Amino acid sequence: MEDSPTDSQKDFSQLLCIIEQLRGEQGCPWDRKQTPQTLKRYLLEECQELIEAIDAQQREGICEEIGDVLFLLGFLISIYAEQGHFSASDTFHGIISKMIRRHPHVFAGQSVS
Repeated sequence: MEDSPTDSQKDFSQLLCIIEQLRGEQGCPWDRKQTPQTLKRYLLEECQELIEAIDAQQREGICEEIGDVLFLLGFLISIYAEQGHFSASDTFHGIISKMIRRHPHVFAGQSVS
């Protein structure tokens, strides 16, 4: 049941587009007024729900809660990008570089493209 990287990339890109639309001029008033500070409580709640689903070994719940956490992370990326602080690519390149750097035994000689 594995998605191809292309499917996953398209899906994540679509999620970011949905977030942009929600926060856009014609978007949802609630989503438009959110800030990193207001999202903290939801991030904590969703992470706690994910932990509970993992503890209960509820695969469907785990999948749903991962989606909720991923949505909030994308939401935060979008807010910071709107403010000109960093982009989604900056976030991805940062974590990719860190993982490659921390796992030289796996990624010997590889760098971020």
